Amino acid sequence: MTDYLAQLDAAEDDQKFNLVRAWIASEPLAFFKVLRQQRPILQTDMATLITRLDDCVEVLNQPKVFTVKLYEPKMSDFLMSHDDDAFHTREKSIMQGFLNRNDLPRVRALVKQVSANILAKANGRIDFVGDYCRMVPATLVQDYFGLDGVDKSELIEWSYWNQADTFYNQPFDDHTQAERDEIVAQHNAAGEKLAAYVVKLMARKIIAVKAEQAKNILLVVWYGLRKLISHLMGDKNTTTTDDIVCRMIRSSFAEEVEFNIKRVGINAGGLLIGAIETTSQAVAQAVEYLLNHPDILAEAKIAAASDDTTKFDNYVWEALRYVPISPYLFRQAASEVVIARGTEREVTVPAGGYVLAATQSAMFDERAFADPDEFKPGRNWYHQFHFGYGEHACLGRYIGAEMIPEMVRQILLQDGLQQQGPIDYQGGHLPQSYPLTWAV
Repeated sequence: MTDYLAQLDAAEDDQKFNLVRAWIASEPLAFFKVLRQQRPILQTDMATLITRLDDCVEVLNQPKVFTVKLYEPKMSDFLMSHDDDAFHTREKSIMQGFLNRNDLPRVRALVKQVSANILAKANGRIDFVGDYCRMVPATLVQDYFGLDGVDKSELIEWSYWNQADTFYNQPFDDHTQAERDEIVAQHNAAGEKLAAYVVKLMARKIIAVKAEQAKNILLVVWYGLRKLISHLMGDKNTTTTDDIVCRMIRSSFAEEVEFNIKRVGINAGGLLIGAIETTSQAVAQAVEYLLNHPDILAEAKIAAASDDTTKFDNYVWEALRYVPISPYLFRQAASEVVIARGTEREVTVPAGGYVLAATQSAMFDERAFADPDEFKPGRNWYHQFHFGYGEHACLGRYIGAEMIPEMVRQILLQDGLQQQGPIDYQGGHLPQSYPLTWAV
């Protein structure tokens, strides 16, 4: 086993985090295990790394102390860039209502159909990332969220650059200044295109909704109120397509709620940004993990063939414990703060200091998981961090909890599935290509 701590202690202060970053990228589980046992809170000149579950929860449960200030220049006026304020609480609550959990069977059925159709047309060979992992959620963005009337490739591009800049272009990421500037420029260009599209989308959807409402008024006159109620209860043809954007436009809020048409447009864009790349990465990495572990794959394929999806889903979440979309969640201290006060591992983080809550490590914490190094589907969901944690947990986590495993399930149902090489990240963090084949 690499003597991580000896190497760290011997390194110059300005080189320590480079070692940390390299080990997290190449051998995270072994590195994190040593830290949890011997130095559970590791401080470097760049950032403080938290590795135990209890300490990660402590950090993530204090959004006013450990803030998402680093999101602010990247996210503009979106709810996820706010910490525990009226704006964040109001908009997240409203959006959770629109993303009604009663829709989940519909979402799963849509994902199943779209996934199966793509695979049926692929003729046994596919670039899994570009033609499936990104395309399925892009279709959901159009058909369920309602961001239609634009080519899916554009939705994918806008989502990609927002994710690349917001989450993987931070001070502790390994980029040259020229690379940082290029990512920011691409994000800005994508943001301008997205904003222009959303303006047109809002205009088009408003016209459609107003036409629907006018039609219903005419029905009141024609049928009479009593007959109209019966008609609307049994005939859904009088309603426009039920997508999230239309739901937002059809809904009316008092001025004091501060959820006007501008907020509708901004939140529509937010649905896109959070849906495609995160889903793509999770699906690709879960499939690669399963294909690299034949014994587990055989069990997962048996579960995939069952009509009861719960057992199969557990295989996906357990795989993602080993290969999560990110090894940590980052925060910035609003003021000087102590972590793990009163313990032997207590540390003080200075005001403005970066804190990396290593959630991948937390999901292997011996204090929370029995036999953490073993692959055991069906572990306690509440000790996992697949959709973040606390106030900033993913807005669409319940949708993702249906979409991600169903996408994995559909590819595993293909006979003779093989990978023709590993996932190609092309030097970045997000998967770019992953060739798969199967028997036809």
